Amino acid sequence: MAGVLDSVNQRTQLVGQNRLELLLFKLGGIQRYGINVFKVKEVLQCPPLTAIPKLHPAVRGIAHVRGETISIIDLNLATGSSRPIDNIEERFIIITEYNRSIQGFLVGSVERIININWEDILPPPNGVGRYNYLTAVTEIDGDLVEILDVEKILDEIAPVNTEVAAEVIAQVPAEKMANKRILIADDSSVARKQIQRAITALGIECDVVKDGKEALDVLLELSKTQPVIEKYALMISDVEMPEMDGYTLTAEVRANQDLKDLHIILHTSLSGIFNQAMIEKVGADDFIAKFNPDELATAVQKVINLQG
Repeated sequence: MAGVLDSVNQRTQLVGQNRLELLLFKLGGIQRYGINVFKVKEVLQCPPLTAIPKLHPAVRGIAHVRGETISIIDLNLATGSSRPIDNIEERFIIITEYNRSIQGFLVGSVERIININWEDILPPPNGVGRYNYLTAVTEIDGDLVEILDVEKILDEIAPVNTEVAAEVIAQVPAEKMANKRILIADDSSVARKQIQRAITALGIECDVVKDGKEALDVLLELSKTQPVIEKYALMISDVEMPEMDGYTLTAEVRANQDLKDLHIILHTSLSGIFNQAMIEKVGADDFIAKFNPDELATAVQKVINLQG
């Protein structure tokens, strides 16, 4: 397993091609799950864990990995199961970076990495129970693979602050924000609410969609009757979304004469990975790692200020 991620850093050529690579794993049963390789720092056999009192029940303890102290989250417990993963000394942890923090996910087994089109990744079926923790599903070798809503899981375990500071709101007069509207595209229900709360605190209205394809459809339909920049001051888009990712959405917008002037901020939990060159490759105007409400609000204020 030590070598399974050796080439992760060379895989950035997938950017803008509506493709991704998933690391497949299981929690204990036969169900397969997937996580974007770009969010994975390392896969390890589970090291000794130190239990800490008063932590969330899904946090099995902390581990010391390469000089860092990392919380280890039992993904089975975190997604609603009452059964913790057993024999943890024989299991694996997937060390990830989400929303500017590093955490380890305890899983039963890790399988392999597969390359797939975002078009083949679909929104989860409507339902209850475990589907509340999914952002997407796909099919591999005839089996359903479930892609977990990690942002929802982390929000339940360690909620982030979503309040915009009063001094940030006061940076721009309220009348300048009035009658402005922003399009938000994100497949995570938690992320959509976080973004919407930060934006509405500025006095700005929002239209919210669940993926890049839906966002593009909205813009194309709007462009038939009016310039999109007359309605939307900007668009805030996640990168990882089923059917069409944020990079492909940005490239499609820039390639369309009727849409190309729309200001685009890419806003993603893929923190610390993509640099300015990659932003320029697809034509985004800005890139912000999730989730800092003050930073996001300030970026929006800057765009609207420049628009006059």
